[in-house]
Order: sequence, then C-alpha cells, then structure tokens
Amino acid sequence: MIQLKNIDFGYSKKRLLFENLTLELSRGHIYGLFGKNGAGKTTLLKLISGLRFISNGSALVLNENPALRKPKMLQQIAFLPEEIYAPALKVKEFVTAYAPFYPNFNHEQFQQFLDAFEIFDQELKIDKMSFGQKKKVMISFVLACNTQILIMDEPTNALDIPSKAIFRKVMASVATDDRIVIISTHQVRDLHSLIDAIIILDSGKIILNESAEAITEKLAFEVVENTENIAHILYEEENVRGKVVVHENTAQKETKLDIELLFNAVMLNKEKIQHIFNPKK
Repeated sequence: MIQLKNIDFGYSKKRLLFENLTLELSRGHIYGLFGKNGAGKTTLLKLISGLRFISNGSALVLNENPALRKPKMLQQIAFLPEEIYAPALKVKEFVTAYAPFYPNFNHEQFQQFLDAFEIFDQELKIDKMSFGQKKKVMISFVLACNTQILIMDEPTNALDIPSKAIFRKVMASVATDDRIVIISTHQVRDLHSLIDAIIILDSGKIILNESAEAITEKLAFEVVENTENIAHILYEEENVRGKVVVHENTAQKETKLDIELLFNAVMLNKEKIQHIFNPKK
C-alpha cells in the first residue's frame, strides 16, 4: 500500500534529509515511527500523504503518486498533525464542512468517539476549547473517516492519563486488516500495547523496520541480577529491579518487547542491529 523506493528529499538543494531511502508498509499493522528530534519523522509522514514532494526516486501510496494529490488517494488518507488547526467553528459545523471529503465517514461512530472522550456537546466551538479537548475532537474525526491509511503525529500529546487509556481503547477498536496506521511519537509508554511493528528513523535513514514478533525473535529483553553469563549485550541500564538488558536472542527465549529499551539499543548499535535483521547486507 505504501512504497517509497530510493527517494531523495531535502529542504535545500545543498543538504538532503533523505537520500536513497526505501520503505514499504503493508496493511493490517499499527506502525510506531520513532526517532530523535530532527530525524525526519514528520517529513516522512508528509511525503507519504502528499504534503511534501520527493526530488528523486519513486513513491506509491494506494497505487498513486502522492505528489499528484488525486482525490481518489486523498479521501483514503486521514492525517492528524501534531499542531492542531482550530477553526472558529462549532464541532458540528466542522464535521458538516469536512466530512464530505471522506466517503466512508461515519457520523454515528464520530459521536461514539466523542462520548468516549466525554465531549457530549457538538455545539461547542473548537477554537474556544483547551488543547486537550481539541485533540480529542480531531482524533475522533480522523478515526471516523474510516480511511485505508491513518497517520497520527504525536496523538497523545496534551491528553491526560484517563484520556490516554481511552485513546488506546478506541484505536484498538478501529485497527483492521485492510488498514495501515502510522503513529509517530515520543510517548512510547502510551502506545506500547497498540503498536505491532516498529520503524526507527535516524538522521534520515531507516535503521529498523520490523514487526514486534520479528524483533522478539531476534532480541531478548530481560531483567537480571548480573550480566556475566549474557553474551552479545546491545544495551543495559540499572533500575530498581536490577539490570535491564537487551541482547541477541541466541537461546530463543520468549520475552516481551520494550520499545524504549529497543530504541536505546538501536541508537547505540546501529550497524550491529542492521546486521542482525539483515545479515546478507
């Protein structure tokens, strides 16, 4: 559904952010996109959705060139940006204005999502809401669009703890086998239970693009008293439980993925990680 092949992109001709980048994403996954500030996460999302245009290479999104911004493609992509645009409209007026762009928009579903976030009145004006309330309205809207591709940039920013739990619940309810969901976030703990595939971007390069299952097959995440008998350690840190380590899973242990630890391990051992997952390269 999403294919970027050998693409180049830069905000200036002298310095490319992405050079010869290749990425393929398929239906039925909730992808977590992770990287340091400035790694290119938001730019990558904009390239996929046709808000930025590659300078070289090829891009296909739903079998269309995203740079052409054809209505057939755009009506199947819902994008929630990190910065929320708040028009001086009531919630119901916003829906009346923008829902027609999305043929699968479900008004009943939209109200259900609002109710879940405890926003019961569609007469409220969006620009008068708190940032957290605006976020809830826009999350509800993009979910109700029922698009084939759903892109969210830092969706849990400004949500309180109960709202984050609600977000996870509603997200789980809309994840289907025919949809791609991409969530870019620094709030790893908020989305740990949702994400089933990991993309790690660093300095404009894809360091890792693997399913959670493939990651735990190759890597183990453990808490141990000491590391003397553990070989091929990629990352370790101390916490109240003992030493937390990420290491090559040579013994085929079943352990639970920890995205934060994985990210730290990847940042410290980029070449080693790439060799583990792509030994032929």
